[in-house]
Amino acid sequence: MSHGKAKHVSSSIRERVLNAAFTLFREQGFSSTSMLDIVTLARISKRDLYALFNNKHALLAAMINERAQQMRRPLDPTTPVPQSREALAALLVEFGVAILSTVCQPEVLTVFRLAIAESDRAPEIARTLHRNGRQANQKALTELVRKAQSLGLVPAGDPGALAAGYISELWGDLLIRLLMRIRQTPTKREIEVRARAATETLMALR
Repeated sequence: MSHGKAKHVSSSIRERVLNAAFTLFREQGFSSTSMLDIVTLARISKRDLYALFNNKHALLAAMINERAQQMRRPLDPTTPVPQSREALAALLVEFGVAILSTVCQPEVLTVFRLAIAESDRAPEIARTLHRNGRQANQKALTELVRKAQSLGLVPAGDPGALAAGYISELWGDLLIRLLMRIRQTPTKREIEVRARAATETLMALR
């Protein structure tokens, strides 16, 4: 088998494992799902599973990290720092849209509900979700704010506090209302409005 073929098969198996794990975690709960359950549903061998993930925690972390990377994509370390307020504002809006668009997806909300439901038996789910999601996003944004301040594009102040304010303005009570199923998923227009409002607050435009 060629190297390219092997890589393709490995990628296919990984996707099946993640899909099977997500289904089982949602239906049975994290603690009640075994690696054997995942192997059975994914229709793969234990050897294939353990070649990819050492345990359930590693599998769950991979699921969460993939979603988190989608949210941080606009602030990739290779992204050049904007040189104007207009360019910075556009990047901040893109970042906000990426966060909300990703987290508001039904499967991501399911992970949040899973973390809440399993908080007593498996608190590591919430810790992983926070570390790879909100905490990582805020850290990336804080670094961008710090660089933007050095260029005079953002008002003086604690970069971490400014980043936290942006995140707070972006979300409001949206996430909790979505998790409680008392409101519908926001439209693209609503998401963009929230991202622009958070951007204007951070840049002291209003």
